[in-house]
Amino acid sequence: MQTVEETPQPIQAEVKGHIPEWINGSLLRNGPGKFEFGEDKYNHWFDGMALMHQFRVAEGSVTYRSKFLQSDSYRVNSQHNRIVVSEFGTLAMPDPCKSIFGRFMARFELPESTDNCSVNYVMYKGDYYVSTETNFMHRVDPETLETKEKVDWSRFVAVNGATAHPHYEPDGTTYNMGNSYGQHGSKYNIIRVPAQRLACGDTLQGAEVLCSIAPAERRKPSYYHSFGMSENYVIFIEQPLKMDLWHIITAKLRRKPISEGLRWEPHCNTRFHVVNKHTGQLLAGQFYSKPILTFHQINAFEDQGCVVLDICCQDNGDSLAIYQLQNLRKAGEGLDQVYNAVPKAFPRRFVLPLTVSSDTPVGQNLSPLSYTSASTVKEADGKVWCTHEDLHPEGLEEAGGLEFPHINYAQCNGRKYRFFYGCGFRHLVGASLIKIDTETKEMKVWQEEGFYPSEPVFVPVPGATAEDSGVILSVVLSPLQNQSNFLLVLDAETFSELGRAEVPVPMSYGFHGIFVPR
Repeated sequence: MQTVEETPQPIQAEVKGHIPEWINGSLLRNGPGKFEFGEDKYNHWFDGMALMHQFRVAEGSVTYRSKFLQSDSYRVNSQHNRIVVSEFGTLAMPDPCKSIFGRFMARFELPESTDNCSVNYVMYKGDYYVSTETNFMHRVDPETLETKEKVDWSRFVAVNGATAHPHYEPDGTTYNMGNSYGQHGSKYNIIRVPAQRLACGDTLQGAEVLCSIAPAERRKPSYYHSFGMSENYVIFIEQPLKMDLWHIITAKLRRKPISEGLRWEPHCNTRFHVVNKHTGQLLAGQFYSKPILTFHQINAFEDQGCVVLDICCQDNGDSLAIYQLQNLRKAGEGLDQVYNAVPKAFPRRFVLPLTVSSDTPVGQNLSPLSYTSASTVKEADGKVWCTHEDLHPEGLEEAGGLEFPHINYAQCNGRKYRFFYGCGFRHLVGASLIKIDTETKEMKVWQEEGFYPSEPVFVPVPGATAEDSGVILSVVLSPLQNQSNFLLVLDAETFSELGRAEVPVPMSYGFHGIFVPR
């Protein structure tokens, strides 16, 4: 969680073992890489300036490069050598060169959204963008990591932001979600972006709101990081991590960061909304579960009149504040105390019947699926109560739970599947890589003492039909000065190491990424 320098020119990695020659493309990663400007320091892990990473793999060799995203936030902060633009957990202080009156009046100005797009790489109409959760994205060149134009979602569709985890159809049509805020409160919006370009230089032209969903509390909408999608439905999880809009709007006046406006409200249950992605119709079923917090969906598919939804989730939502940099940089017992306070996430399966109506019987399990113990029961008040199935063996508790899930997306997203991969969090960052078989609950693990792997990315063998025929790519970091960071290549079927490509430069622990084939 320290600032690192960029490596703008490709450098050759030292390959140990064997990197299959059929792998041809780039692993692109995104995450925070700079945590201060001058004397000003960021408070939260999520605040750091976006550093884009590229591992170029071809003919068994690997090169590495990285570049800071040339966002407006990065450039204005660099120009003034201080934090000028507020981030999630850090409030920018007024310009010290202003008069006392000017600094006072600046507290009444609404903060501008940051364009520090440090969360993920996403794709629209064949172009690659880096994204965060505000209304801004930046188009980037996946070959050179050059920053291109800034794109504002609100110029194309009535939303004030969008997630960094869209879903893709095989034809290139893209679905996403974003909130809109107005005089009468807020809405959750499902967005559809067409695959076709309308003109040269087209970005989000043709985007449309497919469906708008009213929050349970319009002035306290739920925070969400992603959503699920099956072949015919979008599944949105309204969870009890609430965004208090009044506290967010007045945060600058109160000299507080935006993060202070998020609150875990465990007295509220979790609700699942199911929307037909072809018609935009919101299904009538009122699906609820006990309070959970989820950041990442694993997969969703339809079977026997139900949507099966697999997610990574935890029972306590008080985790975001723990990722303050002052906590992450502790050592010894202090770091252990921080880790023990972090709620652990586990993979779980929920079943949502699609045909619930007033005639549906009360008090019976509505799930016809014999392969899952997840149950769905309609209660007398019309609500449908969902109880999950654990999608893991008992050994996952020792591994610290699982996050950053990944599947064979091209073959399995929205379809019935068997395998998923993720990071085991025996530390505050990933400490192992894990493969789980959803049918047998068997688990395979890769780990190496003193090394910390990142989100696994599945790359299929060209032309393969077996679901796990491919490799897992993960960037593995070590804080030890005598050890190199490296790109790890695992056989996805056996979960054994094939090779690694060591890079002799410091790297920061990132969030998400994608593989771009050539």
